[in-house]
Amino acid sequence: MSAQAPSAAVLVRPHHFHPNPQTQADNSFQSAAVPGTDVSLAGRAYDEVSLVATTLQNHGVTVHLFDDAHDASPDSVFPNNWFSTHAGGHVALYPMYAPNRRSERRSDIIEMLKERYRVQDVIDYSGLEQDDIYLEGTGAMVLDHVSRVAYVARSHRADPIALERFCTNFGYEPLVFDAVDEAGVACYHTNVMMCIGTDFALIGLDMITSPRRRQEIEERLAAHGRTVIGLSHAQIREFVGNAIELRGSEGRVLALSSRALRSLTTGQIATIEQSAQIVALDVPTIELAGGSVRCMIAGIHLEPRSVTPAVFGAPAARILSV
Repeated sequence: MSAQAPSAAVLVRPHHFHPNPQTQADNSFQSAAVPGTDVSLAGRAYDEVSLVATTLQNHGVTVHLFDDAHDASPDSVFPNNWFSTHAGGHVALYPMYAPNRRSERRSDIIEMLKERYRVQDVIDYSGLEQDDIYLEGTGAMVLDHVSRVAYVARSHRADPIALERFCTNFGYEPLVFDAVDEAGVACYHTNVMMCIGTDFALIGLDMITSPRRRQEIEERLAAHGRTVIGLSHAQIREFVGNAIELRGSEGRVLALSSRALRSLTTGQIATIEQSAQIVALDVPTIELAGGSVRCMIAGIHLEPRSVTPAVFGAPAARILSV
């Protein structure tokens, strides 16, 4: 068992995928020149998500796969930005920066969580969008569920007001820092530059602008015996940081893209494989939108129900708007 590695996840399979023009300006990982037509892109993305779901299931991860047939939500393949789940039966809904991403929030996914898992409350921060306050879930935050720390690269997708409310409600300590790439461009989402596993952490330390903050973060990540694996700017660009540890039927796995795996060194692979099996997934079309495997997977940190609510009944979860 690992608090850091969930054994179940939600994936959304898009029918009208394409890189989102509303996120192009501040997502330096997003491709400007996109090969193929909208139809061919959508078809390839659909197939990639289908294969990711099958591969994870083959490794013993429970996958809840939802389809999105709407043509106005090009980034729906990245559900980790609009909701997260937490031990003790807690769910959070987040305010999204791009207007066309706000329709990604789906009541049917939340209802599935209530039916299949023990959900005590749903805390809804989405109303903060009216005040131009955003916090894009586990894209903006990388959560250490063991040390209860929320690592956050400063950006307009991670407003300090929303972050403070989340950390107060869910019991995390915020650790905010500035991070930029080689060109000095701010990191748009924290989860493209760091991944926290049970026994290791992947992080682009060189992106953190403050030497003092960099040292503090490295020490905090290593505090519980984790091995800190530093990633180069080039590896970050190849989405190595955008990985997620999950728990399968035969132990922990690290899910990341095939592109990311090709960028890892032999030594880094050996360190990871001491505690997790690497599962490489082909998602080149999805990566055109500026996100990779971690962005695609919304981990479920909830306790499964041992009986079906339809037969035995289930208490209604509280929905709180914050």
